[in-house]
Amino acid sequence: MQNADQSSRSMAGLVLASSVGTVIEWYDFFLYGSLAIFFAKLFYPPGEGVAATLISVATFATGFAVRPLGSLVFGHMGDRLGRKATFLTTLLIMGCSTAAIGFLPTYAVAGYLAPVLLILLRIIQGLALGGEYGGAATYVAEHAPPEERGKWASYIQAMASGGFILSLGMVLALRIGLGEAAFGSWGWRVPFLLSIVLVAVSVRIRLRLSESPVFVEMQKSHKLSKSPVRDAFTIPGNARRIVFFLFGVACAQAVTFYTAQFYALYFLQSALHVAFLPATLAIAVGSLLGLPFFVIFGRLSDRVGRKKLSLAGMAAAVVLYIPLFAGLRASVLSDGVAFVPAAACVFVLVVIAALIYGPYGAFIVECFPANVRYTSISIPYHIGNGVFGGFLPLISLSLMSRTGNLYAGLLYPMAVCAIGFVVTLLFVPETLPRGAGARRVAAPISDAAASSGPEASFEHPA
Repeated sequence: MQNADQSSRSMAGLVLASSVGTVIEWYDFFLYGSLAIFFAKLFYPPGEGVAATLISVATFATGFAVRPLGSLVFGHMGDRLGRKATFLTTLLIMGCSTAAIGFLPTYAVAGYLAPVLLILLRIIQGLALGGEYGGAATYVAEHAPPEERGKWASYIQAMASGGFILSLGMVLALRIGLGEAAFGSWGWRVPFLLSIVLVAVSVRIRLRLSESPVFVEMQKSHKLSKSPVRDAFTIPGNARRIVFFLFGVACAQAVTFYTAQFYALYFLQSALHVAFLPATLAIAVGSLLGLPFFVIFGRLSDRVGRKKLSLAGMAAAVVLYIPLFAGLRASVLSDGVAFVPAAACVFVLVVIAALIYGPYGAFIVECFPANVRYTSISIPYHIGNGVFGGFLPLISLSLMSRTGNLYAGLLYPMAVCAIGFVVTLLFVPETLPRGAGARRVAAPISDAAASSGPEASFEHPA
């Protein structure tokens, strides 16, 4: 019992240290998303209306578009040089690029140079984020006891939502505290500049972490991959696992997460013309109430399996999206918004996302062999989120604008979830060990095991 308690405390400290950096990186990346509608007025020509909004949302998507490239660069680094060094590097790059946004000139000062510089910094942010998730998820899962891998890995997913909530909370506090005039003049720079302090604290915490035991053992036994990107696609069966996980779980996770958070916010502001404060507050409260469910479903996946919960989330999205967004529309009143119904709809949207995203960390880590795990995790995750998720607001708002139908934008995430359901059901295997009390611990795979699949990645200790 004492050893179990010590192990639990050790894991809690390790997850806390890893999660602090993760929440800061997501905070940095999501700040622009929280202000995308606002930035349309600051960084693009005045008087463009819908066009400026779509361009601003497209700039938001730019950061996502380069995440797959970042996943290759930092995936290689993570499998060659170590998990810890890589997610320290991505944290520093993200922090510096975010702080730089706080110093940018606006369109009124610099003309078209302003959006060019903004897009460039979004690209740098996207590259950095391309290496964050693979490192954090791999690091935590490779330390976690096998019977609790879903539980501990789920905190990394929860911190993505935590970063979004932190960015919304910071923007809300400043707009209310400073007033609209001061915020529009200079206050919008503060949350970006604050990133310097947050990243410094996070780096100090992460420097205290030890390297993953799986990576250390592979390093000692000279079993590190010399070319992780190449090996990720040439190890027998691994490329197939990457493709099926991408078009199954990863794409569905991406569209449900960004529908629940960003598209719901843009829907309230752009489609329903709800003022910034009530719209943002409803999203923030609904997201905060839904946050624990990432961990709840992660823990549940240790008992019932990763695949069942993921399939349930995809099915719920297909069935419930239109009724939930109809509920959002019904919550809008002539003199404002009915806060409780709006926040309740967002809460359910977040719970749907958590069904897929909560078990996701353990699910994807268990799918791939250790010597190419960082790379193999990062590729489907960041293509799914960078392309399918990142472009969701742009695609969905464009569909709504072209058709004039408020719910036309939901066809995109619903279609992706329907495809993901079929692919996951037929081609993505359950990774939870069968049988109650099954025990495996993270350990490096042998060269022979590398060709036999991910199950050899978690063996009994010697």
